[in-house]
Amino acid sequence: MVELGVVRVVIGRLRRISGVLREDLGTVRVDPLPPSVWLRWLPHGMLCLAAFGTFLGGIAQLHEHAFVVAGYGVPIALGQSGAVLVAMRRPVAAWWISLAATVLGAVVVHHQLYGPAAGFQWPWTASGIISHLLVLLLVALRVPTRVAVETLALTALVTYLLQGVWGGPDYDSTGMVAVILFATAVLLGIALRGRREARVELRQQTTLTAEERARRTLLEERSRIARELHDVVAHHMSVISIQAQVAPHLVDNPSDELRENLAGIRQNALDALTELRRVLGVLRSEHPDSPVHEDGSGTAPHAPQPTLDRLEALVENTRAAGLTVTTEVTGERRPLPPGIELSAYRIVQEALSNVLRHAPGATAHVVLTHEPHGLGVEVTNTRPTGEAPPSAGAGHGLLGMRERAAMLGGSLTARPRSDGGYRVTARLPADSRTGAATPAPQRKDATP
Repeated sequence: MVELGVVRVVIGRLRRISGVLREDLGTVRVDPLPPSVWLRWLPHGMLCLAAFGTFLGGIAQLHEHAFVVAGYGVPIALGQSGAVLVAMRRPVAAWWISLAATVLGAVVVHHQLYGPAAGFQWPWTASGIISHLLVLLLVALRVPTRVAVETLALTALVTYLLQGVWGGPDYDSTGMVAVILFATAVLLGIALRGRREARVELRQQTTLTAEERARRTLLEERSRIARELHDVVAHHMSVISIQAQVAPHLVDNPSDELRENLAGIRQNALDALTELRRVLGVLRSEHPDSPVHEDGSGTAPHAPQPTLDRLEALVENTRAAGLTVTTEVTGERRPLPPGIELSAYRIVQEALSNVLRHAPGATAHVVLTHEPHGLGVEVTNTRPTGEAPPSAGAGHGLLGMRERAAMLGGSLTARPRSDGGYRVTARLPADSRTGAATPAPQRKDATP
């Protein structure tokens, strides 16, 4: 019973092995050569030239040295050399053709070893080795490693059966040399194929990493802007709550209905303020150890958000850092929504920081234009007089400025000037009747 179980296990494994071999080698699928890093058709031309050379060399060798008649020599040489051409499209099928031609040639020459062909190279001729070498190389370049190893193993097995089991009376043995050369070709093909696949995967990963980095930077910038704007909204909700609480005391004998409405307004304001604080807690918890400061990186967690009233202080700090800055305000100034003032302040702050980092020796000019329907911001700088030092920044300042303008329904452009300087221009729209910011249109998240 034990012996019967062992036999069944062996038979099962042999069936699995035969199934794998049938799936890997019983195919004529197309596996074309990959695009060349040199001239596209240079490898194809060289293979065609090699096939033609092995065809002529194979006929001459079989006819002149093995005394094989043309009726046998031409098909054998054609099969060996033609397999190289077939291997450019169907490598596994080409391997079968080359191996079959070699076996046929060994059988035909074997009869001549007893007579005039004694001492002939057998079982592999020189042209047969070259042809099969190229075929195995092409197989290893374009099929999975397992299939390439299987073709090499079966080639070695056929060589052993011809030379080691069948043999002949008098011949020059070529089996060992052929198997060593074939193994070298397969290892080389596997290495080149692995290198090519690694380079393709690296390019794909690099592309994905760059896209992911840009997407993450965009989301982080939006989160930072949202934290600042939520602070502004929370301030207004607090004011609404206080005013609703004080209002009844400003009226003599307020009605119960008025008191009830004002109490409802105050309660809704407090509820909204509670939700806003919860949202702010979530946003700030993403970066608990990186408070933002007034030097350009943002504001401290509980500091009031800056407005245009603090623009002069920002300019003075920039001048103290070594940059010559001039300011100009045009138009009739009127109250603006805190979100617009905050965004205008941040845009000027980021633009001046970019001048400090990337345009040493330049001078900057800031222009605020109060328009009937919004606010215009323009920051220009002259041509730098020195080379900019390496910057440790992430290089996403322009992205943040564009996001600020877009969230308010505005626009921002940044481009070099003809004199070698740079200009950043933003327009932040607002409703002229209410002073409210014009809402931005709904848009899908996308990496600019």
